[in-house]
Amino acid sequence: MTKFRPCIDLHSGKVKQIVGSSLTENVSDLIVNFSSDRSASDFAKLYREDSLSGGHVIMLGPGNEAAAVSALQAFPNGLQVGGGITDKNAIFWLEQGASHVIVTSCIFDEKGQLKREKLKELVRRCGKQRIVIDLSCKSVGDQWRVMMHRWQVETDLWITKEHLAILADYCDEFLIHATDVEGTCSGMDEALIEFLGQHAPLKATYAGGVGALSDLDRIQSLSQGSVDVTIGSALDIFGSQRIKYKDCVSWNKANCNR
Repeated sequence: MTKFRPCIDLHSGKVKQIVGSSLTENVSDLIVNFSSDRSASDFAKLYREDSLSGGHVIMLGPGNEAAAVSALQAFPNGLQVGGGITDKNAIFWLEQGASHVIVTSCIFDEKGQLKREKLKELVRRCGKQRIVIDLSCKSVGDQWRVMMHRWQVETDLWITKEHLAILADYCDEFLIHATDVEGTCSGMDEALIEFLGQHAPLKATYAGGVGALSDLDRIQSLSQGSVDVTIGSALDIFGSQRIKYKDCVSWNKANCNR
């Protein structure tokens, strides 16, 4: 069944909600929807108390390592971690308490071509059961191109049934943000959700454009219960009036225990 998963997005050491596509090298482009006075570990403790495992901590740029470690240690093996993860530092993050490491840019070269040898090395060091591959993507016609480097650089990888099957050999789950709508609360990429429900051979977690509690039911219907969802900017704990966090917790209890 579809499950709501929480998130902790870190920017400059603080918990924030940012429109992901605005994370360019130009600081003036940055669009911040919310910045919290609560620490990353405070959010992790909240998720632990509500038994919300499987969420993720994402480090958006430098200066977030200490906050990420504090969150992971507040909810050991309850959170995944991503942002700057490579085959060289992945073990460190697992040792800090992450259940999984989330990898994106390190599995591509500078031209955006997939480096399968990097995936093999990650599996050798961590085990595929501790790896999540981030396939966050932008819509191009009726297809989806995977993005890297803060979603600013196109790769040569497209989300297809064949590519998902190949990548499934190197990871435990997929994390997929629809970058065109992420952080906007303006509506989900329903075609992407439906595609993942039909073709993803592993559990996939979708993010992007969720703006109402009813969207959880919609994702469950579109994916036949095989795609989970993470929600950020639309939640009241991140300054929004759209969706109450406690309603998502209750939705999980009602739907995941059927």
